[in-house]
Amino acid sequence: MHKILLDDFLKEVLKEDIGRGDLYMRMQNNYEIEAYIIAREDGILSGKMYVERLCELLKIECQFTFDDGMHFKRNEKIATFKGKMTEILSAERTILNLLEHSSGIATLTHKYVQKIESTGCMLLDTRKTRPLLRDFEKYSARNGGAVNHRLGLDDCLMLKDTHLTRILALNKFVKDIRSKIPFTAKIEVECENLLQAKEALESDIDILMCDNMDIATIKSVVKMRNAMAPKVLLEASGNITLDNVLEYAESGVDAISSGAIIHHAVWLDLSMKID
Repeated sequence: MHKILLDDFLKEVLKEDIGRGDLYMRMQNNYEIEAYIIAREDGILSGKMYVERLCELLKIECQFTFDDGMHFKRNEKIATFKGKMTEILSAERTILNLLEHSSGIATLTHKYVQKIESTGCMLLDTRKTRPLLRDFEKYSARNGGAVNHRLGLDDCLMLKDTHLTRILALNKFVKDIRSKIPFTAKIEVECENLLQAKEALESDIDILMCDNMDIATIKSVVKMRNAMAPKVLLEASGNITLDNVLEYAESGVDAISSGAIIHHAVWLDLSMKID
């Protein structure tokens, strides 16, 4: 994230909690203190970049034991802090929210990645993110080992079922749109059956999404792709869980996209303590 945008985001999340001012600060207890965050469960760290910058803005010394993407265990210290008591306590909940939310996503994502790491298939995130938290949540998914799918509507043209209802000739549409989108932008088409997949592969597309297809149908699409358009990438999406993700990865697709790694993630249990 660009530094200015990061700073604006951090100021807003801090403002949300402090409101018109931390009432504790009226005591003027400006002691220097040392604090630390301890893990109450195992997980993958994420959120370090955000917390470090927040501490810079608040003039709090911050030292992390782990880097983003690293595994930590229950009862291990995640980070230590040194600074004015009023500043640390005012930022405590914001710091914990950032780390717990982000690490929760990274931890669940890592479980998916571990399931399919032997297959060579990539795990992708989706645009199913909380409003205004897309950069933050996709950063968290990256720290868990996922590869980001498109960040928005402006970096890849994905033709979904809602678009296809008004596209009478896909091949012609793709040819026409190529001259209107950036040279580096890819075109992806969402397909629900073999007939749609065949039409997509006959067009000049870059990626074909197998949307809510069963394994047998996906394997048929893989064979069709290999014969008709071997350069087209295949993505599987829809109803993919930790229990079946390996089976999808072994079907022959190049990537699997999952919204669950973000919207099904549970915050990790972390706690701040004062020495």
